[in-house]
Amino acid sequence: MMYGEASSLFSNIPPGALGRKLSRLVDIIKNLESGVVAFSGGVDSTFLLYVASCVLRERVLGVTARSETYPRAEIDSAVRLAQEIGVNHLLIESRELDNENFVSNPPERCYYCKKELYRDLWELARGRGYEQVLDGSNVDDLQDYRPGMRAVGEMEAISPLQEAGLTKEEIRQLSRFYHLPTADKPSMACLSSRFPYGRRITRDQLKQVEHAEEYLRNLNLGQLRVRHHGELARIEVGEEDILSLIYVRESVVKRFKELGFIYITLDLEGFRSGSMNEML
Repeated sequence: MMYGEASSLFSNIPPGALGRKLSRLVDIIKNLESGVVAFSGGVDSTFLLYVASCVLRERVLGVTARSETYPRAEIDSAVRLAQEIGVNHLLIESRELDNENFVSNPPERCYYCKKELYRDLWELARGRGYEQVLDGSNVDDLQDYRPGMRAVGEMEAISPLQEAGLTKEEIRQLSRFYHLPTADKPSMACLSSRFPYGRRITRDQLKQVEHAEEYLRNLNLGQLRVRHHGELARIEVGEEDILSLIYVRESVVKRFKELGFIYITLDLEGFRSGSMNEML
């Protein structure tokens, strides 16, 4: 593996509470015969796949769902990461936009998406002889409105990071310790999370958001979201990037209008994960 053989993981455990949580995670995975990891290429699922590959070796499979609700760049990144970790990896197609319960965008939208995804993962796991399906949720995910976690539970997948008591920041710390390239990667959620609940999700509007966020990332901004309110785009960036964005506002306005937005706003409260849940 590019990021160290299994022996380096087991012989190089960080000290203190962080090391104890990592040991707990290793023990959880050791109890499995084999597993399929839902792998998005984000901070959490990359760390989970790395540890699972160290523990289970060839008995783990990373699976990434290719979808119009995820930027193509994220899918390509997941493929590269799996290759660099040296783990078996598979791309599957997901079909959220064929599901009326999803595209109508109710508050429980993520439930319907995850239910279908984990149904597909279990079908794949059983067909290929894998014992369990693993999800990358962490302890912090318990603090927000996450209907997708209900689907994970109903589908009897397991969340080892959560079971081990690991927070997002602790997963980032461990990722730095083992030199994973995702340690400081900004959090990335499905593009559907950019739409207010009740606003129908369309392919064209997903593309608008994808291209708008890609443009902003090329400005070397950190954590960001483009929230889609029809003719209006509401940009969220970290507080440290608000002034930087104002300096380039003319070029941002020009690009966003090319993408079809009429009004372009900057949210002065800054980036908030799950800000669309505030209306709930």
